[in-house]
Amino acid sequence: MTVQLGINPLTWTNDDLPSLGAETPLETCLAEGRQAGFAGFELGNKFPRQSHILGPILASHDLQLVSGWYSGNLLTRSVTEEIMAVQPHLTLLRELGAKVMVFAEVTNCIHGEQDKPVHLRPLFPAECWQEYGEKLTEFAHYSQSQGVQIAYHHHMGTVIESAEDIDNLMKNTGEEVGLLLDTGHLTFAGDDPLAVAKRWSKRINHVHCKDIRLDVLKDVKNRKTNFLNAVLSGVFTVPGDGCVNYPDIFNVLKVNDYHGWLVVEAEQDPAVAHPLTYATLGYNNLSRFAREAGLI
Repeated sequence: MTVQLGINPLTWTNDDLPSLGAETPLETCLAEGRQAGFAGFELGNKFPRQSHILGPILASHDLQLVSGWYSGNLLTRSVTEEIMAVQPHLTLLRELGAKVMVFAEVTNCIHGEQDKPVHLRPLFPAECWQEYGEKLTEFAHYSQSQGVQIAYHHHMGTVIESAEDIDNLMKNTGEEVGLLLDTGHLTFAGDDPLAVAKRWSKRINHVHCKDIRLDVLKDVKNRKTNFLNAVLSGVFTVPGDGCVNYPDIFNVLKVNDYHGWLVVEAEQDPAVAHPLTYATLGYNNLSRFAREAGLI
């Protein structure tokens, strides 16, 4: 598969704060995403979770299912328990042709809580890296046997957020575990997504393209806000509308023969950031960066 451009429905309706875009029907998300130019969508909270229902809906818009978020609890669950828990999600992805699963460890996560500043996120227990890495590798081996590879999503407000966390995760897991590079979350965390892309390029199997408004980032960090209020303040935007160095990051992906999806995942308040306008801006900028890097 060559590189393809997709989008997450967060542009229209938010999973962590459902009041954002609550009134927007799935049909509008899909129609406007396709109008903007995207070839596929990740899952959101308004998507049916049965392949025989969702498949025809996506097909009617000439869209593919890219992937979907899965909340992992391997710090507290056994691998067997996690495999049992993932079955409905994994089945949906497999039956609709998605090749990667967005996996994030959510034990004690705070990104969905508006009463907890994001800088107070839980830290990964250092004594658990080896055991966790072995468990995640075993789980990823199983999902890979089903035709879907794990794409680990480092995320603000979770136990794996920083470049150091990513380094520890990659060092303690096998190649079965892919890395989802999220340019916005790394920048928010105070790290350089270009450096992480260079260091772990061989493991990157999915890319979330969200940009950062640097002035807003400085403000929300100064005020020590929670993650959702940072979103409401406009810390994230689409590629090319912020400070992230996409040309150099995409050059790294090209050199290392990246061939997955590039996904615009830029949660904003849809009442402030008109979804179709920003989806179109994101597609135009992302396709330009990808074309200039030789990815498409």
